[in-house]
Amino acid sequence: MKIEAEWMRGGTSKCWVFESAHLEETQTSPDALLPRLFGSPDHRQIDGVGGATSTTSKAMILNRAPGGDIDVEFTFAQVGIEEATVDWGSNCGNCSAVVGLYAIEKGWVAPEGDVTRIVTRNTNTGQVIIQRVATPSGALPLVPQAHMPGVPFPGYEVGLGFQDPAGKTTGRLLPSGAATDTITAAGTRWTVSMVDAGAPVVILSAEELGLDPERYDSWFGGVELQLQTLERIRREAAVRMGLAATTSDAARAVPKVAIVAPPAQSDQESDANVMMLSMGKPHPALAITGSIALTLAARTPGTVMNDVTGGRVQPTLRLRTPAGVIATWSEERDGSQFVGVDRTARTIASTTIHLPEAIDSTVDVTFAGATN
Repeated sequence: MKIEAEWMRGGTSKCWVFESAHLEETQTSPDALLPRLFGSPDHRQIDGVGGATSTTSKAMILNRAPGGDIDVEFTFAQVGIEEATVDWGSNCGNCSAVVGLYAIEKGWVAPEGDVTRIVTRNTNTGQVIIQRVATPSGALPLVPQAHMPGVPFPGYEVGLGFQDPAGKTTGRLLPSGAATDTITAAGTRWTVSMVDAGAPVVILSAEELGLDPERYDSWFGGVELQLQTLERIRREAAVRMGLAATTSDAARAVPKVAIVAPPAQSDQESDANVMMLSMGKPHPALAITGSIALTLAARTPGTVMNDVTGGRVQPTLRLRTPAGVIATWSEERDGSQFVGVDRTARTIASTTIHLPEAIDSTVDVTFAGATN
């Protein structure tokens, strides 16, 4: 079996990009096909194309929209590493940045003016994301030169604007109806905010975890010591948010966990310290879908994030992450709310993936929302 694919970096993640028609030709369920392509289950993913980390074990499945207001539809897959599983429960904001670039490079959308606008829709969540790719003089630059925190080399500049992102998964910005809730885990009561925007996220204060806002560089070790407790909080939040019937049914990728605190007194560059968890481990940068939730949480009175930022409502929110400071923005336009962030993206390789054996699976292989 041979499958055409592109290997692309989007933001601080890497993903394999497939066209839905190419995967459908295999007549194999993506739940069986993708783990085998990536080399799962194996913590090294040694016999596949996976990168053995949560930020590099990802796939984007693209479909050129037949017409109307949407240019490209895409489905995100978080491929398990130690497990032969695929989590379809949310989107990846970083990898979303490859969609507009792919559309231009493949001729699906013609560059127009200094900035080309591509309207995309994520089928996992139904979220419309307006992508703006820099195309000076009506073309992609011969050499990408845009930089972003957390990536040592440049890429093509891609702006992502999430249109009306609140409640795309659960139906409400605050799925429980409250700005804060109390969750009991490991014999302790924790105050959390459960927010659904971009992706479902459970937010808790670094102070409750014993983390010092003045020593952000010490958080990683402190968080790793409490991963089991954080996982219990996350699974209980999944039930409270209506994402799972029981804690054991909770998906690995959603809800995400965000630990937040005010910036250090000497820090004049950020509005909050943030560390997110991805697939049970500290994220090396920031889940962009999670940053959308944090941005709206900061603007919602009574949430943990609102308390951290002092209730200030500004057009931009500066978040200190392990990779540096990432700024999000929000604005009202044409009756819609847009929350966004700027990323970079580039294509690393165009290739054919070889799979020597047949996979025993012949279930539904369509992607236009069927995997949600």
